[in-house]
Amino acid sequence: MCALFLSVSAQTSRSYALSFAYAPFKSATATRAFSSEQRKKHALSALRRQCAADACPSGGSPRLGRILGNFGRSNSGAFGLGRLASTSGMSITRPATLAPLELELKSQMDVTHDAFELVRKDVVEEYGAYCSLYRHVRTGAEVLSVSADDDNKVFGITFRTPPNDSTGVPHVLEHSVLCGSRKYPTKEPFVELIKGSLNTFLNAFTYPDRTCYPVASQNTKDFYNLVNVYLDAVLHPRCVSDPMVLAQEGWHLELEDKDEPLTYKGVVYNEMKGVYSSSDSLLTRESMRSLFPDTTYGVDSGGDPAIIPTLSFEAFRTFHEKFYHPGNSRIFFYGDDLVEDRLRIIDEYLSEFEASPTSKLGSMVNWQKKIFEKPRKEIHPYPAGADQPEHMVNVNWLLNDAPFTAFDELALNLLDHLLVGTSSSTLYKALMESGLGDAITGGGLSDELLQGTFSIGLKGIQPENVEAVEKLVFDVLKKAAEEGFAEDDIAASMNTVEFTLREFNTGSFPKGLSFMLGAMSKWIYEADPTEALKFEQPLAELKASIAASGSKVFQELIQKLLIENTHRVTIEMVPSKTMEDEQVKEEQSRLKKIKDLLSEEEVEGIMETTKELKRLQAAEDSPESVATIPSLELEDLDRKTKEYPIEVDDDDVSGVKIIRHELSSTSGIAYVDFGVDLSSVPLSDAPLLSLLTRLMIEAGTTDLTDVELSRKIGTHTGGINANIAKISVEPEGTEEFAVVDGMHMMTKMFIRGKSTADNCGELFDLMTLILTDTDLDVQKKVIEILKEKRSGIESNIQGAGHSYANMRIQSRYGVSGHIEEALSGISSLDITKELLAQAEDSWPAFLSRLESLRANILSSSLRSGALLNLTGDKKVMLTIKPSVDTFLGGLPGSPDGEKVQNFYKVQHPWAIQAAAEMKAAGPLEDEGFIVPTQVSYVGKGGRLYDIGDKVSGAAMVASRYLRNTYLWDQVRVIGGAYGGFCTFDPKSGLFTFLSYRDPNLATTIDAYDGAGDALAEAAEEIADRPEVLAKAIIGMVGDLDGALSADQKGWVSMQRYLGGEAPETRQARRDQILETTAEDFRDFARRLKELKDPSVAVVSSKGQFEASGKVLKLTELL
Repeated sequence: MCALFLSVSAQTSRSYALSFAYAPFKSATATRAFSSEQRKKHALSALRRQCAADACPSGGSPRLGRILGNFGRSNSGAFGLGRLASTSGMSITRPATLAPLELELKSQMDVTHDAFELVRKDVVEEYGAYCSLYRHVRTGAEVLSVSADDDNKVFGITFRTPPNDSTGVPHVLEHSVLCGSRKYPTKEPFVELIKGSLNTFLNAFTYPDRTCYPVASQNTKDFYNLVNVYLDAVLHPRCVSDPMVLAQEGWHLELEDKDEPLTYKGVVYNEMKGVYSSSDSLLTRESMRSLFPDTTYGVDSGGDPAIIPTLSFEAFRTFHEKFYHPGNSRIFFYGDDLVEDRLRIIDEYLSEFEASPTSKLGSMVNWQKKIFEKPRKEIHPYPAGADQPEHMVNVNWLLNDAPFTAFDELALNLLDHLLVGTSSSTLYKALMESGLGDAITGGGLSDELLQGTFSIGLKGIQPENVEAVEKLVFDVLKKAAEEGFAEDDIAASMNTVEFTLREFNTGSFPKGLSFMLGAMSKWIYEADPTEALKFEQPLAELKASIAASGSKVFQELIQKLLIENTHRVTIEMVPSKTMEDEQVKEEQSRLKKIKDLLSEEEVEGIMETTKELKRLQAAEDSPESVATIPSLELEDLDRKTKEYPIEVDDDDVSGVKIIRHELSSTSGIAYVDFGVDLSSVPLSDAPLLSLLTRLMIEAGTTDLTDVELSRKIGTHTGGINANIAKISVEPEGTEEFAVVDGMHMMTKMFIRGKSTADNCGELFDLMTLILTDTDLDVQKKVIEILKEKRSGIESNIQGAGHSYANMRIQSRYGVSGHIEEALSGISSLDITKELLAQAEDSWPAFLSRLESLRANILSSSLRSGALLNLTGDKKVMLTIKPSVDTFLGGLPGSPDGEKVQNFYKVQHPWAIQAAAEMKAAGPLEDEGFIVPTQVSYVGKGGRLYDIGDKVSGAAMVASRYLRNTYLWDQVRVIGGAYGGFCTFDPKSGLFTFLSYRDPNLATTIDAYDGAGDALAEAAEEIADRPEVLAKAIIGMVGDLDGALSADQKGWVSMQRYLGGEAPETRQARRDQILETTAEDFRDFARRLKELKDPSVAVVSSKGQFEASGKVLKLTELL
């Protein structure tokens, strides 16, 4: 998918890119998990990755897009829905619904409205969802109304929007419709909602064949405000009558001086230049194009930068007229609001439209027939740096040219898990252990569009090994087709898939949105939306088939869909060190030809249009226009901070601190986090910790191979993973709200897992095993992991350079940032290369380091520094108690062992060492990092508050306001970057400006330098317009009050406790936020203008640095 604003824009498991409308960069927090790579074997979408970022890690993640939607595919975290009855022994149970509530939900299925026909009713018992499908009589629009015991209400309207070219028109339109409408005539109502809403989701995204506009909120008034704005935006947008919107969001020719060269500008244009700078994205694009030569999936709905400038206003307007009619829409509601209110508001918007039978017919997505008589191969270049000689290969299949049955879809998902679901899965393991490449590409099955695909390959391949990769893929598949899969492997994959289905995890995102996306995977193609959400019957059928004939069903699928399937394309990507320069020169040549053909009058016209567009972009909306946007009042807010249950027990028997979070229901699932102290590990060995956590899950033990360990994890648990957490703590005696120096922290290695309460004994046994008995003498596995990490860092710097610029800046001002940058930032690339060289050339010495590292962790002080964090309901806690006691009793060391230092009193050894390194590093320098890219990631930051200064919660309001006003306007709207934002950490007092997929460099830095003056001016406006301040406060409270899943509540509560911040302090900070004044904005503005020791970090191309005129210390990274 592609979308309106900032995306984390990762490569997706699908064969298409996903980004989304608004995903503001998450500011650095006092707690940061920075290890275990957090890699997802299938490179899931940006949306999925953000969803899973804070959730409990797991051992595997089956892709179940057809069934659960994007979010449900995660096996991380929990949402505790379960089901009513299980066809297996798995005891995940949906919380019992009180009879009156169940009756009320059921009664909502019978609600009628004169403007709607009730087509059918259905209950998705798996998730306690009561569904009614309506058809609007006048327009033919379909409405799926889902009533559920969930106050996180979700609305979405989706249009089928298949493009026939790569101008990116559906993507540009998705940006543009949210730029003003008939009822809401501001420049960008979307931004006004961002400023002052309690939304738990506010976004839009473009698939290859549909465009979705979802919103969510736990506040009913706020929810319907969002619904109103979105409905008017898509049905009556300003953009179809104002070409300036297309110019801003899509593309335009820009010229301010007739003697200067023409340039292309536009948000989507620059966004997609960033996408097309990524080798992973280019590989995926070529794979998709080659598989679908005859249908809409063969073009890029996001837009090809070389083709976007051919999009005319007439084609843009016609696309909206054709596809954005209510008759071509699918409208979705979910939650505990009243169905009659849903139908009423929909009819208010639809009643003025007439039927349009051609709208739906004209948007039908055609099937790509399997027409290749023999497999094909294509070779394409990708922009590479001087140190990137490696090739990339993807083998891609089109799986079906007719609908799959529900049985087939579930069987394919299980097969996908068997092949590539974990590091020990058959195909994944063979490719990674082959040594032919550095990292997996493709990710396996993609099943969220009309037709499924399967893609797999490697990157980081030497040219002479390209054919060997393709041969290996087929050798593994042929062997699997002939020999099948072991019974234990099938059982482990089945348990993992079933656990995911029943747990229905959506992380911190609304589960109703996952419900919507799952339904849409069928509904958008004229099939039954609720059938896409049911899994009991196909699951029972699949289990019966496996019981009767073992792995035969999977062998037949491999044979038919992969081995015998000639509709297959192998894509090889070849590094080109000249491609980036060639693209720049081609664009310059094209623009020169355009200008040479222009008359003087036409040149003057472009200059006048440029001037007018900038005037409009800089103009403020009138107070009257802004007042049309519905908003909450301060009185609508809950003044109390959200707190989660916590009970802390310093267990005398085991010597381990036990933290319990007893929730009302976790559906029979226990969430377990076991942490051990790392303070005795030298900082020089800290980079090895992420490797160790990977080995703990993937390397096997003394008695278990890696495959056997993976089987046990999959069979008995919902997933286990390990990561490193660095938690800043407030030293004893710290004044409330004071900035700290970061010298006091906790460093823990957490083993995190989940299982049903009945299986918790197995979970604890496995945790003990991987903590104490991991096989470290696995040179091949170590090299494999380090190569994969190196490749991942290189790709991420190109695609998410803003986060690396941010870490680099933060590293200059405090020990916490210095440590994090070394472990996860730009510095980690060289460190990883050094570790790889040592592992390859000096294995005995490297192994000795690993063994010493583990021995250090398992020292006599283990129990003193250990903690066990448990989250579950009352029944779960009672059930797992014997297993907890056994686990604690079997830990290494004794309760009377050496004690870990109290880091609330003493400085952490890592902090002491980091401070020494920073002192020796010399003065601050502005830095630029050169990578192959067509865009820039520009960062600037410094110290806003000195250590010891007190920071009011009001400062967070001012920072958020700056991000959503001045930076949005200057960097994104006027500058054309895909994102412009800032981060502020009240604990450290540090502030950073950042941009994302930015066509500019110097002008962006200049914009940052003007932020203080702009905020000072805004403060005077705020003093005269209390409604503006109220909106800023409401938006900040919305950020604080996001919905969390059960495991996230336990994890957040533990972090708060360890950090040393009392509930009373959080409440006082909330009070400060609610009482923010214009004077608080003035103070923040003064500090911005006096930002201390500011410095710059930029990720960009060599050409951009040379053209910028800025003096930076340049380093060529790739």
